[in-house]
Amino acid sequence: MKKHAIIPIFIPHKGCPNDCVFCNQRKITARTEDVTPRDARNIIDTWLTTLDQCETVEAAFYGGSFTGLEIDEQSAYLAVTYEYKQKGLIDKIHLSTRPDYIDRDILDNLKKYSVDTIELGVQSFDDKVLQLSNRGHSSEDVYRAADLIKEYGFEFGIQLMIGLPGDSLESCIMSARKTAELNPALARLYPTIVLDDTRLYEMYESGEYQALSREEAVLRTKEMYKILDDAGIFIMRVGLKSTDIIGEGGAINGGTYHPAFRQLVEGEIAKERIEPLLAKSPELADHAAKAGLSKQSRVTVSSNSRWYSNMIGHKACNRRYFEEAYPELSFKWTVDDNLGDGCFAVTYR
Repeated sequence: MKKHAIIPIFIPHKGCPNDCVFCNQRKITARTEDVTPRDARNIIDTWLTTLDQCETVEAAFYGGSFTGLEIDEQSAYLAVTYEYKQKGLIDKIHLSTRPDYIDRDILDNLKKYSVDTIELGVQSFDDKVLQLSNRGHSSEDVYRAADLIKEYGFEFGIQLMIGLPGDSLESCIMSARKTAELNPALARLYPTIVLDDTRLYEMYESGEYQALSREEAVLRTKEMYKILDDAGIFIMRVGLKSTDIIGEGGAINGGTYHPAFRQLVEGEIAKERIEPLLAKSPELADHAAKAGLSKQSRVTVSSNSRWYSNMIGHKACNRRYFEEAYPELSFKWTVDDNLGDGCFAVTYR
């Protein structure tokens, strides 16, 4: 049985008059027409036909700044999801919005319609980065919105972007630490992608903006991931899925996009955690002595089943790395579900 399913309802760029430099919501959501409350009902009905054996079903409004809509329009959408929740057909209602589109009147209305989760598109806690990205809000707006959301008892999440104009490894780490201090229930980490028909694309073409290399994007995201994970925050998404970006030809520019970006990040974390376990082994203390042996030492590296592919690495890159870096060892890669996520064990046979 699938534990959790999300029914996505995209409201492309509705409710948001701001033009962030990176944003082209019509390419992100692959929609060219507005979604009406009637459409939302049809979307939910279609998804429900496929979710008979799911423990938790969540309807989620994505794609724009939901609470930037006129309050009557918000209510029209929410009345649909509220009806399905009251009937027990869905379990949770989830929406995403901007930090500067949160106030008590808005939250009172969301409570009325039994909304559960509010995600804030924070992107960065660095005010310089926010200004250069034309976000239209400050870090102070984030703190104010988070305090109100928590006061009202909503579950809340934070979305961060990596590699925006003016960004650096240090500001990314600062943003992750500030996020951890606010203790959201969930977070999303998105490396910046240069889309056609955006101000960022113009900056990229002129040389004003340089996109991160994939290696740098993975490095920064990895460091942020570790901070959030250590704080016990559920990391709901790392990078955009291939189905999130639907465009023609050159819609995606630069090298940061990868359809398995999360695995690239988690694979680097796995490699980083496994290597010290090998290096600390007394059997590897004297590499020169080991090189003189005629027989390889055999070593078993284990993870739980959820992290097995990360342990091996994308396209087996970690397995190749360790086999080449430690030719004196014969590796076996196994599953041990007694281990937690992101935890590994090394034993010699």
